[in-house]
Amino acid sequence: MEKVGEKLRDILFFESYFEDFFVQQKPKVKEKIIWTLELLQELPVIPSQYLKHIHGTDGLYEIRVQYGGDIFRIFSFFDDGQLIVLINAFQKKTQKLPRREIIRAIQLKKDYEKNR
Repeated sequence: MEKVGEKLRDILFFESYFEDFFVQQKPKVKEKIIWTLELLQELPVIPSQYLKHIHGTDGLYEIRVQYGGDIFRIFSFFDDGQLIVLINAFQKKTQKLPRREIIRAIQLKKDYEKNR
């Protein structure tokens, strides 16, 4: 078993979608996002409170970040098993995942796969 603190997964940003979202966030939100991404890299088994498969999609996941009363979602997928590719992100304002955000994430995943 790998010990916590070792990097088990790499994270790749596809184009600038995630970075564009990230730079607009408040410093404390950025810290929480970084903390969550580090968990994804280090934990052998990632709890569903941080990473959850989006039902009805082909390998699309949401990274879940909560800070105070704010909820943020970062769409991602795995490539070659241990590489996590981050695509678009947004602040969640309703209980349900917005369908347009899911459709956008699916298209970005296809774009990535076509161009890799």
